[in-house]
Amino acid sequence: MQGLLAVSRSIDRLSSGIGHFVRWLVLASVLISAGNAVMRKAFNIGSNAYLEVQWYLFSAVFLLGAGYVFLKNAHVRIDFIAGKLSPRVNAWIDIVGIVAVILPLCWMLITLSWPVFHNAWVSGEMSQNAGGLVRWPVLLLMPVGFGLLLLQTASELIKRFAFLSGHLAHAITPEVKAHEVDSHAEGAAA
Repeated sequence: MQGLLAVSRSIDRLSSGIGHFVRWLVLASVLISAGNAVMRKAFNIGSNAYLEVQWYLFSAVFLLGAGYVFLKNAHVRIDFIAGKLSPRVNAWIDIVGIVAVILPLCWMLITLSWPVFHNAWVSGEMSQNAGGLVRWPVLLLMPVGFGLLLLQTASELIKRFAFLSGHLAHAITPEVKAHEVDSHAEGAAA
């Protein structure tokens, strides 16, 4: 189990690094959007390339950041139910959800999106808009993003099983658990 936990920690570090990188993509998207709006309104200059870069970056933020969100336990969850259940029951619910939903979904989307990317790469597919960009970079985000989510899902699955077998004190990363405790304490104090 210690070997699997080491793999899990490596995946967590990768997801964390990508999550921190994605923050810069948000800033870049905001700056490009603002610059494009200023150029269009003030100088009557517009570019389809700038508009497409915005949605490329928007796509990158969500697709590349999904694993980071899962790592930080910031995904959608029914907290008012999960809060009433024991950590062991929550771990089992997570395992069932991971195995029944997330793993098959990631695998299916990687399998379906890779040929779309490959065809765009081979054909040199371009945007149909005048001055548009090549399509393969944004199409590559699908298999890469879901591949990263698949890796983080494996890490979370390892952590849940390690918790259930007594090798981890918490099913969720301790830093996330501490953050949740702090936020619950602040809410109770208010």
